Amino acid sequence: MTTITTTRRGQTLLSKVPEVTIWFWVIKILCTTVGESFADWINTALGVGLVMTAMIFTAVTVLVLTVQVSLRRYLPAPYWLTVVVLSITGTLYTDILTDQIGVPLWLSSSIFATALIIVFGIWYDREQTLSIHSITTRPREGFYWLAVLVTFALGTALGDWTLELTGWGPGASILLPAALIAITAALWRYGANPVLTFWIAYILTRPLGANIGDWLGLPSSEQGLGFGTFATSILFLAAIIATVIYLAVSRVDVTEQRRARAVPSERPQRHRASLIILSAVAAATIGLLAWTNSLPHASALADEGPVSSCDSGAQLTASDARAAASTSFPSTDLAEFRDTTNDIKTLVDAGDQKAAASRATDLETAWDDAQPRLQAANCQAWTSIDQKIDPVLSSVRASSPDPTKEDAALNDLLDTLPTP
Repeated sequence: MTTITTTRRGQTLLSKVPEVTIWFWVIKILCTTVGESFADWINTALGVGLVMTAMIFTAVTVLVLTVQVSLRRYLPAPYWLTVVVLSITGTLYTDILTDQIGVPLWLSSSIFATALIIVFGIWYDREQTLSIHSITTRPREGFYWLAVLVTFALGTALGDWTLELTGWGPGASILLPAALIAITAALWRYGANPVLTFWIAYILTRPLGANIGDWLGLPSSEQGLGFGTFATSILFLAAIIATVIYLAVSRVDVTEQRRARAVPSERPQRHRASLIILSAVAAATIGLLAWTNSLPHASALADEGPVSSCDSGAQLTASDARAAASTSFPSTDLAEFRDTTNDIKTLVDAGDQKAAASRATDLETAWDDAQPRLQAANCQAWTSIDQKIDPVLSSVRASSPDPTKEDAALNDLLDTLPTP
């Protein structure tokens, strides 16, 4: 698997990817966790917005890919920086489809799965291999990075879809991708196709890393550890930097530095047996998700964006949402939401942004705590008001708050909230 090959297409380079060791998978999971937490922090905490964040990281992706592709051999720092940026960018693309355009997660999962099959098909047709140990030409490197980007987007969609189907909390949601990765690794050791098992594991590490990030970053009220997205991002970025420094010094993951191993003889029987086992595991996973989806549960994604799994039908108008909430929601909850929103508006008008941001957190916490009973009472009313609260949180918490945007968001929310 480590033999360096040449090709008649393009300029032959030294290997542009690291040796697949335990360090590869450790840093890959770290990168995917940063992709989830850092994207959430920039989008929400800084108030940049989803589309603008995606545009920024698309430009950053082009920049880091230009640097990476210009190199003639694998270097840990630029390679893993590219992986981190692609992780964030792929996550944002999926979030735009889900939260901005309203594409169902099953459909976005299908779209990205089809895109990945097309990338692999063209890659194999041109190069006759999908092995990452053959990334020794510019065309192969281009296919490789495109596949990496799509796997991040696909892994995000599949992970979010799983949470939507099951309603599992962030801690429990780690177990499924971890178990599937362990099974994949065991089959690789048994003799499964190494290229197939590599890309399966590569996709699965995305939901695993994202769930770890959610578990660390979400508040205790949402079954997380409460570190926050910023602290989680810094923690994992520091771990990535430390690991990259170690790899740069030790060079334990530099393919051409390792003595080439003899390619093991093909074992068609084990390949076929592994495919049967993988198919059975896939069927069992689908059965598990279908069973958990049939049980009563609330989507674990309800707090993550304007599109909720309970959103049935078109969004209500402000007057309809106000009327529905007035008849469905407890007056004590409505009074708390409205009083807190008025407090935020008063503080914004007085120019006290720090206090306004603090009260915005109070509003978010109260809304999250009330979610189970309000969502069950009237799903459409809850979703409509939830879509008015998100712009308030983003505008008030922005690094450079715009009073006009803050007032518009606050007035929009007050117009939707009924007066008890």
